[in-house]
Amino acid sequence: MPGTCVIGLQWGDEAKGKIVDLLTQQHDIVVRYQGGANAGHTVVVDDQTYKLSLLPSGVLTPGVTCVITGGVVLYPEKVIAELDELAARNVQDYDNLKISDRVHVICPWHFAEDRVLDKSTSDGENIGTTGRGIGPCYRDKVGRSYAIRLGDMYRDTFRHQVEHNVRVKNALLQAGVDEADFEPLDAASIFKQYREFAERLEPYVADTTEFLLSAAEAEKRLLFEGAQGALLDVDHGTYPFVTSSNSSGVGISNGSGVPAQHINKVIGIVKAYTSRVGGGPFPTEQDNAIGQRIRDQGNEYGTVTKRPRRCGWLDAVAVRYTSRLSGVDSICVMLLDVLSGLDELRICRGYLLDGQESKRFPSHVDDLRRVEPQYETLPGWQEDISSARSMSELPANAVAYVRRIGELVGLPVEMVSVGPERSQTIAVR
Repeated sequence: MPGTCVIGLQWGDEAKGKIVDLLTQQHDIVVRYQGGANAGHTVVVDDQTYKLSLLPSGVLTPGVTCVITGGVVLYPEKVIAELDELAARNVQDYDNLKISDRVHVICPWHFAEDRVLDKSTSDGENIGTTGRGIGPCYRDKVGRSYAIRLGDMYRDTFRHQVEHNVRVKNALLQAGVDEADFEPLDAASIFKQYREFAERLEPYVADTTEFLLSAAEAEKRLLFEGAQGALLDVDHGTYPFVTSSNSSGVGISNGSGVPAQHINKVIGIVKAYTSRVGGGPFPTEQDNAIGQRIRDQGNEYGTVTKRPRRCGWLDAVAVRYTSRLSGVDSICVMLLDVLSGLDELRICRGYLLDGQESKRFPSHVDDLRRVEPQYETLPGWQEDISSARSMSELPANAVAYVRRIGELVGLPVEMVSVGPERSQTIAVR
């Protein structure tokens, strides 16, 4: 049976959660395989809006097993809060949730390190951290010496781990701030709090690698849910203005433990325009009335952070790059309705760098800052398209715009979204 993955192809916030929610009904298992609570998914079901950061979007479909794998960094208090909120809204029984004992745990010192150490790059430009301890936790994961995994919280050695880490982290943090502003971490209270978290999460803790490998071999239908967007990939994105994990398609196997042979289809999610949060180059950004209009019409404010997003025209060069990087088979064009009412639309079809035209996405951010986007202009449409349920019900100019995106990216468009509801989704083919 096919394994499917949904990947964001821009700088995140592409409305992946909606497509995952729709596809969940065709799968047995939904897998969240990287990122942390910095990744927000918004799903609208029957006029009810659900905002999820750690739980897979598939949790809204009863009977589907939802898995958080070892590639994720987990803040226990946040996932417990999400479980409590959904339970209060009578969403479903959570017996089908599995959380890997290999996930690395975000601890209070990670939040403190985020505040002290991870504010900006060397030249002062904001790298876009959400301040939720994600980067410091991944740093400890790679460094190994101070890492704590969920499975460690059930061992007799857990208290020693906490005490050891607090000693080291207090010394590190104290060196980074004025002494008057330093509040040392307390090992005893952290141990007590995290023991309580461990007790609450224990029913869900599992060896998800073994579970998923067995499920794949049994030909269960797996749906992999990416977080953030491919341009934020720590190895292949706009470094250093990236996240701390592999958010492109290359991260599916290393985050989940499932070999690529079990993944038969990759769907790329693309906004009908482009947005990003924090610093870093953004060739098609519109820091003007057009950008503000897109921001307001699209409610472009972070699901998790509430920060206003930078907005601009669709960059087909970037999307073609991330599509190739992630092995994408088809794309979904989201938030098309946001562009209604504009007289004309632009798509970046190439870059001009040092006088040379190119369709290559630069590997260094300094070069990406210097490119001049080469646009083609298409006529817009004035109609409200939110009630359209087929391509034939869309204005001709909207259809032409969607088709042109597919042509420039070099992939078929599979779905078009014209609103947040499940029903506001058009199957193109």
